[in-house]
Amino acid sequence: MSTVNRQVCLKSRPVGMVKESDFEFGEKALPEVPEGYVLVRTEMVSIDPAMRGWLNDVKSYVPPVQIGEVMRALGVGTVVQSKVDGIKEGDRVSSILGWQNYALVPAKMAEVVPEGVSNEAALSVLGMTGRTAYFGLLDIGEPKEGETVVVSGAAGAVGSMVGQIAKIKGCRAVGIAGGADKCSWLVDELGFDAAIDYKNENLRKRLKETCPDGVDVYFDNVGGEILDTVLTRINVGARIPFCGAIANYNATEPVPGPYNYASILVNRAKVQGFIVFDYVKRYGEAMRDMGQWVSEGKLKFKVDVVDGLENAPKALNMLFDGSNTGKLIVKVA
Repeated sequence: MSTVNRQVCLKSRPVGMVKESDFEFGEKALPEVPEGYVLVRTEMVSIDPAMRGWLNDVKSYVPPVQIGEVMRALGVGTVVQSKVDGIKEGDRVSSILGWQNYALVPAKMAEVVPEGVSNEAALSVLGMTGRTAYFGLLDIGEPKEGETVVVSGAAGAVGSMVGQIAKIKGCRAVGIAGGADKCSWLVDELGFDAAIDYKNENLRKRLKETCPDGVDVYFDNVGGEILDTVLTRINVGARIPFCGAIANYNATEPVPGPYNYASILVNRAKVQGFIVFDYVKRYGEAMRDMGQWVSEGKLKFKVDVVDGLENAPKALNMLFDGSNTGKLIVKVA
């Protein structure tokens, strides 16, 4: 085991898309492990849209990453030292590990990864990504058999799960994604009923064609113009789980609200934001159902792996330039 911990820390707050110069790379000696903690060697870290929001000095559901602080990130790794009952050296755990080779993690934050579950699965379908899709769609979206579920960012980690869960529940699933290849993947590989290429197709026209009976559930990952357009097609009593607004995360000017917001009133629609951490007491439920669906071949997942901790800043931008499909992960070790 190395005695040096490589770290990527926030150097300055990004304006617009993140730059490598917004971060600084350094090394620190490994810390002593106090009682109630484990020292984890980071193997993979998750790259998520929410990370861009954590870089802004604004009030949110978690404090912003501070200047000089290790960049926050969910990850999975192997325990190399443990002073916790029930977690031993050699166990794999998932937790907030950050952009670094080693992380000191308190026991209550260390979730042991079951044997047989890969690191990739632990960070995607059986991790926070899958849980976000599961609780957002089922608890807030409340899909009913025969209804139409539309999801934006459909070729992303969460969106691709949402559409498949909608199909499992007997719904019609329509995905909105950028590019013909992504749309083909959604329909041909994941079983979506239809996919709309918002970059090359008329979104309003295609929504009418693919959702002739309107939209009952809209799982929103992007906000912006796509949300505004979908609002013109929602049905009375529609439910809109608001998961993210990726279209706005790198904006350098004030972002206008949706022009078609009156549709929410006219159609008595429910719009509810949520954070997956709200459901921590029910993670086991999601793990059970999602694991069963994966084993039955009903739920597929794809990972896009970037090699090297030094490439983490570049990987974060991949979420916003449309160059990744599925779950984006950085392999650290």
